[in-house]
Amino acid sequence: MPWRVDGRAPDELRPVRITPGYLLFAEGSALIEMGNTRVLCAVSVEERVPSFLKGTGKGWVTAEYGMLPRSTLTRTPREREGGRVHEIQRLIGRALRAAVSLEGLGERTFLVDCDVLQADGGTRTAAITGGYVALYQALLNLLKRNVLRTLPIRAAVAAVSVGVVEGEVLLDLCYEEDARAQVDCTLVMTERKEIVEVHCATEGEPYPPALLGRLLAVGEKGIERLLEAQEGAIRSLR
Repeated sequence: MPWRVDGRAPDELRPVRITPGYLLFAEGSALIEMGNTRVLCAVSVEERVPSFLKGTGKGWVTAEYGMLPRSTLTRTPREREGGRVHEIQRLIGRALRAAVSLEGLGERTFLVDCDVLQADGGTRTAAITGGYVALYQALLNLLKRNVLRTLPIRAAVAAVSVGVVEGEVLLDLCYEEDARAQVDCTLVMTERKEIVEVHCATEGEPYPPALLGRLLAVGEKGIERLLEAQEGAIRSLR
């Protein structure tokens, strides 16, 4: 078994804390802390939709993602454009759209800003997990104001990383583990155990299908614990 820098078991999450309503002015917000990774998620509601949805009665959920320059060990330039940023933003948007009924949103856009305050691996998965809580709060606030007739939540959604380091399957990789991983996987799943997205890539030798099954099984257990953390945060909003 490889030595984990924080002493965790292979299938153990880092300590998770989600603080909902972290920002005063946002329609919904949440600070998520997973070990040393901290991501601030904030939701803004706009009374408009992209042109392809005008007149359909459907709403939209999209995301923006960024890292503060000193969220990392050395200064990281602000990423305004680039393939990596766009890829992560699309991932977060797809994950959060899976959680809601677009018809139930009305013709509104919910923009989820995910800002990495401190990065130690798993920033995109933390953004999805915390972003769901922020989105839930925004929808709940609209429901309380009678802007929405029902809460348009289909299912809670969360995300976690899982990978192979020195031949061992590890859950929720910190940065040092991620940098050494032979296989790196991102899993997004709903509370119904429906897969929204799986992305598993190898930096070395190709891996057999049986290993993918092991990665998904360990990741699913991590998702279950994250869903419990989300529910605990949301309970304080009701």
